[in-house]
Amino acid sequence: MSQNVFIAFQANDDTRSIIDAILEDNPRAQRQDFPAMVKIDAPDSLVIRRASVEERLGRDWDLQELHVNLISLSGNIDETDDEFTLAWHR
Repeated sequence: MSQNVFIAFQANDDTRSIIDAILEDNPRAQRQDFPAMVKIDAPDSLVIRRASVEERLGRDWDLQELHVNLISLSGNIDETDDEFTLAWHR
């Protein structure tokens, strides 16, 4: 049985590239738009890749920057310099 993880960001120009990268890298992820917030749900795990966000931004990007507009998340975090992963470990 799969269990969803999620991440929610403020809806603004700064998060557009992050959200686009997440959705492209996680084809099973589902986007939900709310006033001032975008929530992304995914079954089992969700990965944010630094390189994917950098490609969309056209500049270097530190994964720590995602915390500036982060509202909430669920799942266990596994973080490196290149990837931020949410998953439920069994």
